[in-house]
Amino acid sequence: MTDDPFRYDVWIENALRGVVRQSLEQAADTGLSDNHHFYITFQTDFPGVVMPDALRAQYPEEITIVLQYEYWDLEIEEKIFHVTLSFNNERSALSVPFEAITAFADPAVKFGLQLKLDGLPGNADDDLFGDEDMDQDFESEEASPPSADKNDEPEKMGEVIDLGAFRKK
Repeated sequence: MTDDPFRYDVWIENALRGVVRQSLEQAADTGLSDNHHFYITFQTDFPGVVMPDALRAQYPEEITIVLQYEYWDLEIEEKIFHVTLSFNNERSALSVPFEAITAFADPAVKFGLQLKLDGLPGNADDDLFGDEDMDQDFESEEASPPSADKNDEPEKMGEVIDLGAFRKK
């Protein structure tokens, strides 16, 4: 799939990271209100992540940070964000590339994203559905004849729902 110019998987990941960036930009511009707060999980060993050595030793692979009440110096760039947080009553500056983020959530509005890390095994370079032979699977399903057993229920492929039934009158 990497030779295919239509890399929907990469485009979607970029769009989702754009949502994270916009959320952080909004927080940097106006602060967090209405109980909004962010949980951001990222890979601490990802290239470009800057954090204190003691914190990296405590979280060598992954950490989840919370932006809610006590955060300072939130700055957003195109590919990275910077923030100062308090860990054990000591302020620590962090720099996190957006590509290092694996999860983002704003529990105030029940919003969350799971993100892939580009270029790492099991991530964006893999098939979007986790099945490298997906095309072959479709071909084999299409090639197999439908079941001739009359006791079998026909497979339900989809259903059209009239949304008018849900509208207020």
